[in-house]
Amino acid sequence: MSYRGSVPHPTAPRVITVVGPTAAGKSALSIALAHELGAEVVNADSMQLYRGMDIGTAKLTAAEREGVPHHMLDIWPVTMPAAVAEYQTLAREAIDRILERGRVPLLVGGSGLYVRAVLEEFEFPGTDPVVRARLEAELAVEGPAPLHERLRGWDPLAAEKILPSNGRRIVRALEVIELTGRPFTASLPAPTPHYASVQIGVDRDPGELDSRIARRVDLMWAAGLVDEVRGLDGLRDGLTAGRALGYQQALAQIDGLLSEDEAKEETIRGTRRFVRRQRSWFRRDPAIVWLDGASATLVADALAAAR
Repeated sequence: MSYRGSVPHPTAPRVITVVGPTAAGKSALSIALAHELGAEVVNADSMQLYRGMDIGTAKLTAAEREGVPHHMLDIWPVTMPAAVAEYQTLAREAIDRILERGRVPLLVGGSGLYVRAVLEEFEFPGTDPVVRARLEAELAVEGPAPLHERLRGWDPLAAEKILPSNGRRIVRALEVIELTGRPFTASLPAPTPHYASVQIGVDRDPGELDSRIARRVDLMWAAGLVDEVRGLDGLRDGLTAGRALGYQQALAQIDGLLSEDEAKEETIRGTRRFVRRQRSWFRRDPAIVWLDGASATLVADALAAAR
């Protein structure tokens, strides 16, 4: 029985999530679920928050959204650093407005911290401009590698979760450790729900996902990623956006540091590493109902889980 239209199924949870690794099929499933459940999508992909970053983030076009309202896309300039606390506030406001309209919020994306920040009672440790400035100065001079090694000594679990190239997150973790005297991972609270939710995870066989990632990267370059990057004013200064997978490599290609083939291959390798980290993050959550993104019954199985 279908529930297309503006009225959600009466037993639908307050929030439904669609999570999982890059290229598993989250976006396509979210559109199908939105039509069936009378839902609106709230983006939980940290890179799709940036205006103009479309091709390299696989952001759905207006036509691909099929009339389904989408929220939390294109809200920040590429020069703005990641701000999970601000995202949390804005995403919850969007979800609350969707609920007030009698619709179902569908939280969709592969950025695990962003999903958790919305779904759970999650307050972020404070910041100190002096400590932050000192660490960012170290990052600018020495690069992320020595800071990541310092983090590994202070908090091995945090170092395992944070990419060695992600200077912004490394700095934040070191800042929290200095300010609290505790490991960064200890600052993450035990889960307490902010919203009632059902979490649906989409994954695929690792070999198939590797192939999908390679095809996606080829399509990104064919669709004009390098031209998109050339047109993004301020991208080089973006502490978060400028280091995004695909964008960092396209900048290196523009600068003559990598050939096109090298830039694409480096993006594929980096995305595959990122996928392993996404799996590690999401698989720890026993509340997620995992589905095979290649299954012919994927939509039906997801609807059964949602209802």
